[in-house]
Amino acid sequence: MTAYSGKHAELYDLFYADKAYTAEANFVHECFQRYAPQPISRVLELACGTGSHSFVFEKLGYQMVATDYSPDMIRVAKAKAAQIDSTVEFNHQDMIHLDLGSETFDAAVCLFDSIGYVLTNENIKSVLANVHRHLSDGGLFVFEFWHAAAMIALYDPVRVRSWTTDTGQIVRLSETKLNVSKQTSEVTYTVHELRADGTYSSFRETQTNRYFLLQEMNYFLSSCGFKLLKSFAGFKNDESISADTWHVIAVAQQIPNRDPQK
Repeated sequence: MTAYSGKHAELYDLFYADKAYTAEANFVHECFQRYAPQPISRVLELACGTGSHSFVFEKLGYQMVATDYSPDMIRVAKAKAAQIDSTVEFNHQDMIHLDLGSETFDAAVCLFDSIGYVLTNENIKSVLANVHRHLSDGGLFVFEFWHAAAMIALYDPVRVRSWTTDTGQIVRLSETKLNVSKQTSEVTYTVHELRADGTYSSFRETQTNRYFLLQEMNYFLSSCGFKLLKSFAGFKNDESISADTWHVIAVAQQIPNRDPQK
């Protein structure tokens, strides 16, 4: 996995400034209240990015521990936490090898389709086994994944976006290629920073993310000691997932006293 290193991490919050972090966290909060067998206090976030979801969860009253594979994203998240006096605990951790010792949590989350970054069947099972181990009995795992039907039929090969900043303009070109046999999307980002003084700089980063069939994800969950409780078409109370559904929100419950298969 390689995602959001260096300058890309610094620009992440600009690129996703219009993302509905508050609404998404509130929907997950409602899922916690509706489906958890006991009150939820401690929450683990995988692939937390720069911490925006975690900060909303914290405001909702949860004690947050957040992890990410990118040390640069964790650095940005910690700087943001210091500015707002947040007590979210940020850790540089690869979710494939997640190890927080004997710590357990009432729930875990992995949003923004991040579970797809681990790509292989073996690594998906490793992530689920790690989450299972760090959840208290019957704890919830709420996560988001790319839906294969929409990805294959509706993806854009090329996207261009631009942002105006205090120092000039940022232009991002996103080029996407699908590998249908591996169920992966390879996105190459080319970012140009055009400064008002006439200077500029550029960088490129390629990310690969997997997309999933619904029954496939249910298989992974059941084989790793989880029961799928609900699947939603995005961050809304809508279970009618169709070929136009890009993002699926899964609510799964850990099955106690069961050894997850890796």
